[in-house]
Amino acid sequence: MSVKAKKHLGQHFLTDENIARKIVEGLSFEGYKNIMEVGPGMGVLTKYLLEKDQNIYLAEIDTESIEYLKNNYSSVTENTFVGDFLKQDFNFINEGQIAVIGNFPYNISSQILFKIIDHYELIPEMVGMFQKEVAERTAAVPRTKDYGILSVLVQAYYDTSYLFTVHENVFNPPPKVKSGVIRLTRNPKEGLAGNEVLFKQIVKTGFNQRRKKLSNALKILNIPEALKTHEFMDKRAEELSVADFINFTILWKENQ
Repeated sequence: MSVKAKKHLGQHFLTDENIARKIVEGLSFEGYKNIMEVGPGMGVLTKYLLEKDQNIYLAEIDTESIEYLKNNYSSVTENTFVGDFLKQDFNFINEGQIAVIGNFPYNISSQILFKIIDHYELIPEMVGMFQKEVAERTAAVPRTKDYGILSVLVQAYYDTSYLFTVHENVFNPPPKVKSGVIRLTRNPKEGLAGNEVLFKQIVKTGFNQRRKKLSNALKILNIPEALKTHEFMDKRAEELSVADFINFTILWKENQ
C-alpha cells in the first residue's frame, strides 16, 4: 500500500533515502526535545526522526497519509498527529521548545515561514525543503536579485543557511522545479522587541518599489522629519542589510 500524491495538497513524495537522512541530520537536536514534521506523507523523514531521542509530532492533513503512517510505524499513534500546521497554537507542548522539519508543500511555503516567525520564541530551529526559488530568496544577501521582503523578515529572526539543492527526479511525482533545503537557527533578534509591526511596514513598503530610493518608496509612511536626510534615504531597499533595517526601524520609532 502506498499513498497517492494529491495535487491540491502540493504532494511530491521524496524517494531518495540518502537525501531524507541528510535533511534530518541538518537539525542540531540541541536545546529542544520536541520536533514537528510538517507534511510527513509516507514517512521518508519520519523514520529517521523516530530514531532520535525526541518527542515527534506530525502535522498532516491528508487522511490517507495519516492511516499509512499509523499502519507502517508502530510508534506513530493518533496522539502523534496534531493537524494543520498553519492552524497550530502549539498548546500540546507542555514545556520546552520545538524544532520544525519537513518537505514543505510548495503552495504554502511562505505561509509556513511566516508561521515559524510568529512562533519565534518557541521554535529555535527549522530544516526544510522548499521550491528552490523560495529557498534562495529566504537565504539571499543584500544587493542580489533574490534579496527581498522574505529574506529580511526571516533573517531578522533566524540565521539562515542554504544547505543543498534537490533535483526533480528524486520525487514521485517529480515536481516541475528543483528544490532547496535550508536551515533556520534562531538569533537574538536584538532591537526588534516592540518594533515588529513598524519593522515589517518599512521592509514591505521599501521593497514594494524596490527600484526607487527609500526617500520615495517610504513617502507613504510619513517619514519622520529627522530621517529625511538620513544616508539610507539615498539607497534602495535591496542595498540595506537586515541589521540596517532593524537600526533604521529603531531610529524611526525614536523620531516619530
